[in-house]
Amino acid sequence: MDRLRTPPWCIFPSLLFSKQRDWCLQCHVILVSTPTILGVLGMWSLLSCKRCMENTEEEMLLIEEEPDLIHSVDPRRCCRSIRDGSANYNCRKEERDCQVPHESLDYLPSHSRSYKKWLQEKTYRTDWDRWLLMGLIGIGVGMLGFLTHQIIDYLIKLKWELVQNYLQSGNFHMTWICILGLGLAMVVVSSGLVVFFCPEGAPYGLPEVIGFLNGASIRHIFNIKTFLGTFVSCLLAVASGLFCGPEGPMIHLGAIIGCGLTQFTSHALRIRLPFFNRLWSSADKRNFIAAGAGAGIASVFRAPVGGLLFTLEEVASFWDIRLAWQTFFCCLMAAFTTDLLSSSLSGFVYRGHFGFFKAEERILFWVKNLLDMSVLAFVPTIFLGILGGLFGALFVSLNIKINKLRKRFFNSIQKTFFRKTSKLLESVLVLVCTVTVTVYVPYFFPCTPVMSLRTSQLKNSSETSPFEREISEYSCPLGTSWIGPDGVKYSNQTFNEAAALLAENGKRGIMYLFKRGTHEEFGFTSLFTALAFYFLLSCWTAGSAVASGLVIPMLYTGALYGRIVGLILVSIFGVQTNEQGAWIDPGLFAAVGAASFFSGVSRLTISLTVIMVEITNDVQSLLLVMLAVMVAKMIGDWFNTSLYSSLLKLKCIPYLDSEPLASHRKKRLNLELFFARDVMEPYVRFLHLRENIASLAQLLVSTSHGGFPVVYKPKPDQSEVFLGTITRLELCMLLEHEPIFETETNHDSLSCCPLLLYQKITVEKLPDPSQMTVLLNRYSTDPRYQQLFINLEPYINKSAVSVQAHFSLQRTYIIFRTLGLRHLTVVDLQNRVVGIITRKDLMSFQLEERLQCQLASQRHDSDEQLLD
Repeated sequence: MDRLRTPPWCIFPSLLFSKQRDWCLQCHVILVSTPTILGVLGMWSLLSCKRCMENTEEEMLLIEEEPDLIHSVDPRRCCRSIRDGSANYNCRKEERDCQVPHESLDYLPSHSRSYKKWLQEKTYRTDWDRWLLMGLIGIGVGMLGFLTHQIIDYLIKLKWELVQNYLQSGNFHMTWICILGLGLAMVVVSSGLVVFFCPEGAPYGLPEVIGFLNGASIRHIFNIKTFLGTFVSCLLAVASGLFCGPEGPMIHLGAIIGCGLTQFTSHALRIRLPFFNRLWSSADKRNFIAAGAGAGIASVFRAPVGGLLFTLEEVASFWDIRLAWQTFFCCLMAAFTTDLLSSSLSGFVYRGHFGFFKAEERILFWVKNLLDMSVLAFVPTIFLGILGGLFGALFVSLNIKINKLRKRFFNSIQKTFFRKTSKLLESVLVLVCTVTVTVYVPYFFPCTPVMSLRTSQLKNSSETSPFEREISEYSCPLGTSWIGPDGVKYSNQTFNEAAALLAENGKRGIMYLFKRGTHEEFGFTSLFTALAFYFLLSCWTAGSAVASGLVIPMLYTGALYGRIVGLILVSIFGVQTNEQGAWIDPGLFAAVGAASFFSGVSRLTISLTVIMVEITNDVQSLLLVMLAVMVAKMIGDWFNTSLYSSLLKLKCIPYLDSEPLASHRKKRLNLELFFARDVMEPYVRFLHLRENIASLAQLLVSTSHGGFPVVYKPKPDQSEVFLGTITRLELCMLLEHEPIFETETNHDSLSCCPLLLYQKITVEKLPDPSQMTVLLNRYSTDPRYQQLFINLEPYINKSAVSVQAHFSLQRTYIIFRTLGLRHLTVVDLQNRVVGIITRKDLMSFQLEERLQCQLASQRHDSDEQLLD
């Protein structure tokens, strides 16, 4: 009987790892320092904390390949702590205990005999069903985007209409009480849904979608409860007055629609419809999710090309030309559906003109008057790009520090109910501060005349007509318009600058700032005041227990300092009316500043440029936006990573970047000079084609590995060589079917047992983990199963990728990430298994730790030849 051959030291892996870590600590010294000054707004604080938090965040990402199936494994362990006098890893115990390990995913299905038989039964067909599902996803996301816009606008309008009389009479205290009361009702429901209704008790968003598409399995991210909680929470959070937007949650909601609508599955509702089951593979699922995420951007911004490029640049880790075409079609359907419904419905009231797309309504921040450009405009554009990079890096640094402090505080609360209540109370506190600012700050600003009439007001042809009152007018007297003897229309309308920038919702405020020909409508005082409050409060809001997005705050913040730069130019050169000086317009630089800050925070380039053109219709400023975006990205990258990358590290999501990064003594290591054996796990538990049931059950109980290499002997006198792999889930599903078990008498026949269907062994998770634990314990203790065996040959992935031990580490990383692998087996020249590489072995901080051990142990001639 073939038995598992396990090195004796694998029985005590924890002792082995501790000894290995101690040896590594004797080889090198790793110093990690964390800034101690939090929340200081200034460039000196940004410079002092440059790159100092990277190792701390990355150390929290050392995640075991352990599915939450077997109770013998501690599911709360997500990172290792290397403790020694010569090393200082700031992965605190309370931070480690609160992390949840994430399992990896295979992008391609297991290429087994069972899988090939399933394929043979499927008739060949074209991709019409994929295109159909892409269209359905786009329509569903477009309808959701329409509902989101309509409900938010309706709630905001209703809220301010209730306090309009108090504003006109100057009763700011009653205005504050009413706005706060309505906002509190919305925020309590919004935060309560996230904290108490959503499965994980925390808001999900774009980082989780990016991590999942990269190959990390994140629990409950596409749950129906997550969808409902995120949708309602997003609507109420934005309508309550918090400085946030619906864009981030819309990306997540689009991804959920892409997952659920195409899989026809809901574990919460116990629904699994047998439609399009050939598209249930992991690769197809991720493609639909990526398309849904892009459709979310296309719907909320009315930017289909921007949604496609955003998915390509930021969201998806696996891309091909077929997926590009299908995602393009999905984004097209999403934007078209949103435009079609918005053309005739406003506030859920039918206005007529169905299918007639008006430019000022379809284009989100429509810029009507395009300006002639001058080469001199590139000088302030470069300055705006530098500001965008600096402010963007500062925003990322402050937000990560706030989230770390928030996380540490909430994790210190032992009782679950009080911890969740504390999260809700923090959201309430953020709202109280925000409402106080939006109501009372405009009180200190006088009413100023409107320099340019709104287009919608100019359409009234009556000689004397009152204006429809808006929030920006605040407590100012109601204005009227009239036509003078010269036939020119005049107006005495006034408005409050601070109210227009703070009390209005972010979308309307950005429209004010982007508007051309309004050189002196906003002064320095109101712009600087709004910039300070919006920057700090939006930074605090991001990460609180509500479903919120950061795109509107990023655009708004950049537009504020962009308009300040434009106003400085106007104060120097005056209002230019000639063609050569028409580019000196604060509205133009507000749009450029918005793009620069967006890029400084997100580090997007191509997709951001296209999105800015689509949402403004300003093709004339394309070169300026491109330049500002590039400069902001370069400046921001010099200080830290993007906000999304930083949140991936903070949330312990094991994300593999497109390029491996490892450094030694502040110099980047050339991974082409290292080998796969330098980072592999050398002690591997492997299986044979025919395994004893009791031994196999004992292996699953005593280990937490997500997969196992399978070996066999080509000839009796030869060594065991690598044949393929099989995952833990597949083994568990096989053990649930006793009819395929064999006795000792069937030893010579590997194909006498019935072949289990591919659909029965391919699952995303175990239906009942507790029942499986009981079953494994019974198999490992019952003497009956000592005489039973299982034939694994029909279920082995015989196309599993393997590399030789001397294979280039750089190319190993590329193969692992490009193919979306979960396990990469390392073999020697005789094709014998010598190690295995998983996702955690290729994380940047893990690469640095192991390669520094190699350098210190002098396995190479010198350090200099390994450095770029």
